[in-house]
Amino acid sequence: MDKQTTGSESSGTLVEGVMATIRQRIAARSLTPGAQLPSIRAFAKSMRVSKSTVVEAYERLAAEGVIRSRPGSGFYAAGSLAPLSLAEIGPRLDRAVDPLWISRQSLEASDEMLKPGCGWLPASWMPQAGLRRALRTVARADDVALADYSTPLGLPPLRQLLARRMAGHGIEASPEQIMLTESGTQAIDLLCRFLIEPGDTVLVDDPCYFNFHALLRAHRAKVVSVPYTPSGPDIDLFAQALAEHRPRLYITNSAIHNPTGAVLSPVTAHRLLKLADQSELTIVEDDIFADFEHAPAPRLAAFDGLSRVVHIGSFSKTLSASVRCGFIAAPRDWIEPLTDLKIATTFGGGRLAAELVLTLLKDGSYRKHMDLLRARLARAMGETGARLKAIGITPWIDQPAGLFLWCSLPDGVDAAEVARRALADNIVLAPGNAFSLSGTAGRFLRFNVAQCTDERIFRVIEAAMARPS
Repeated sequence: MDKQTTGSESSGTLVEGVMATIRQRIAARSLTPGAQLPSIRAFAKSMRVSKSTVVEAYERLAAEGVIRSRPGSGFYAAGSLAPLSLAEIGPRLDRAVDPLWISRQSLEASDEMLKPGCGWLPASWMPQAGLRRALRTVARADDVALADYSTPLGLPPLRQLLARRMAGHGIEASPEQIMLTESGTQAIDLLCRFLIEPGDTVLVDDPCYFNFHALLRAHRAKVVSVPYTPSGPDIDLFAQALAEHRPRLYITNSAIHNPTGAVLSPVTAHRLLKLADQSELTIVEDDIFADFEHAPAPRLAAFDGLSRVVHIGSFSKTLSASVRCGFIAAPRDWIEPLTDLKIATTFGGGRLAAELVLTLLKDGSYRKHMDLLRARLARAMGETGARLKAIGITPWIDQPAGLFLWCSLPDGVDAAEVARRALADNIVLAPGNAFSLSGTAGRFLRFNVAQCTDERIFRVIEAAMARPS
């Protein structure tokens, strides 16, 4: 039924809805200062409300100074550009499933809070002794290493070492094709600045890492998702999305997928690259979990030769989240303009972090740390999976590599509601719809097995699932 004839809704609610829509457009920059608002007649038709409702909404916004009236001309967005509000861009979501909710709760958590929903290892699982030893080594470096900017591409010896590490995955990249960044997130941000304009379409997996949603929202991209399967994206639906939306980018994990833990199969990888070539699609391959895998998985950048695929990574998950050091491996002809963009946005590189990572990678302690860490995670994966199954929660994939178990709750149980209840008991969970653009993962939770060693987590979740809605 048309809203203007619905008696159950007050005119006040309708006016507030129109006002909220205008504010959201201003926050999303689709209405910039001086831009003309839709005519009262046109906006009433698009909102399915009466013209008098729009008139009242416009008058209230004008009284607040949000818009200005020009007699005989219409209404215009007023004032200075509003600060960017990611919460106002995109669909209105329950705060418990907002892409930023998990990050905010995890990063701001007090010491007594448990964080099975966060995306990193406990500090006690990191190579503390190696980090302290490397810090002492770096502290003895010369004045330039301690106090000067790095080159825009980053520390040459570390780029050379990264090139050799990539070769182990079949990726041929010279040191001159590698640029160091402050993190994997900064690498994606830089590539988005380089490759897309506001309004361009970007493909992501469904589910995918929730910060992809938040970052693309900040770049005002149109985000389209493709269902993810245990062997990679659904290829038929991927092809359909390419035909319908003509995206500029596809951002994905190939080796160990976040949040599902799945691994891209060689068959899917080849079909994916063929479609990308036909559609002139650029793929950003986020390989941040590379060192957690037990057996080598296909890398799109290896099959493609860094032609359409850009490869990125970092060491925040394996060495230290405090040491911000990531990298981009890109086609040769992209490096100079990417360098210009990096100078414009961050100037020089962070040399101390790069020196620290280089020291840890060269002295052999990193390899030993990762061997022990993979074994420890494998044990935690088995133990966490068994505990979850005992309370009726089912892993999507049995014994994946890496940190994460993507799990379905019993029928009728809403993950966001469970997350809200658990938060009241000082436990941060990761509800599925934070990872799902389509909102089809309402029964799922992502568990970080390294953060699931406390038995209280499972007791709280079991109680939260048992409570009536």
